[in-house]
Amino acid sequence: MTSGAETEAVVTEPTPPQRVLPTAVVALLVAVLCALAAALALWSLHRMLEPPAGVDALLVVLALVALLPLVPAVRAFGDDRRRGRHLAAGRLAPARHQAASGREHAHTAMGYALAVLICAGLVWFTTANDGAITRTFLRWEFLRSSFANVLDAFWINVEVAVGAQLLVLVVGLVVAVMRLLPGRAGRPLRWLAIAYVDTFRAIPSIITLYLVGFGLKLAQVPVFKDLSPVWLAIIALTLTYSSYVAEVYRAGIESIHPSQWAAARSLGLSYGMTLRTVIVPQAVRRIVPPLLNDFIGLQKDTALIGVMGVTDAFAQSRLTASNVFNLTPVIVVAVLFVLITIPQARYVDRLLAKEQTRTGRS
Repeated sequence: MTSGAETEAVVTEPTPPQRVLPTAVVALLVAVLCALAAALALWSLHRMLEPPAGVDALLVVLALVALLPLVPAVRAFGDDRRRGRHLAAGRLAPARHQAASGREHAHTAMGYALAVLICAGLVWFTTANDGAITRTFLRWEFLRSSFANVLDAFWINVEVAVGAQLLVLVVGLVVAVMRLLPGRAGRPLRWLAIAYVDTFRAIPSIITLYLVGFGLKLAQVPVFKDLSPVWLAIIALTLTYSSYVAEVYRAGIESIHPSQWAAARSLGLSYGMTLRTVIVPQAVRRIVPPLLNDFIGLQKDTALIGVMGVTDAFAQSRLTASNVFNLTPVIVVAVLFVLITIPQARYVDRLLAKEQTRTGRS
């Protein structure tokens, strides 16, 4: 009996927290190595630029920033010492707190050190081969001379994107409703909707743009033969992205609980009125984030309309780049797309967070 009691006491005795020292040593080594890599990358940048005193000061500041991961690494050693003192005094709870704090500091140091290493790698890449990357992609004089023309052409991309998005909202909803029509009467329309979605999701956007842009003109199709290339680009992108958005609509409509349908129909609403007044409004609120993601993709695909002969931003940048034998004008287009896409991406993240919060509360 005594042996059993002693064994039970040993089993139930709280275990002390593990030491932080090994993790702290690893964190310190990682921080030092990454800081050295950053220093070498900045030195390579300094040699390539031969900058004035003001830029030299900026490079020194960046080098000091690269040393910041050393701070939490050193703090991890202090947490390990305090953990040992608390443990020696029999204070188990403070010892565990210090051990957790030390591990957190060590992991923070490694995380920031790896970020410094990635940034150093990017700097090294841009300065490799005596700065050939920078000279090829980032020449200030070419950026300044091409910016105005590329920006003017970029408004064509914006016009095509907005026009296609408005049409996609309507066409996508019509196709989704066709695919969800019930009964034998709706079967042919369901088949047509499925065929449309499967076909245009399979065809690359650039092929659709090429076929619509040149095929309708060559075939002398009434109405379409007189449209401008911009309108043909809007139609081509509408055909492609309506197939994607139709599936987004369908997923949103099918996510509505069947009780909503039953309640609406029990009140005497027809199938169409139920969709219009009850189901679709609820579905649209749920599909806004994925819908905006599709619109971001559509917005980027407007860079393909040059295949139809439209002088958009990308086509203009290629013309300028061929004249100066430098790709800086193409970088201008990339920056413009980034500037209009990032706010939308952050807005989508915000909507997703709000939807998750609302769903969690409900």
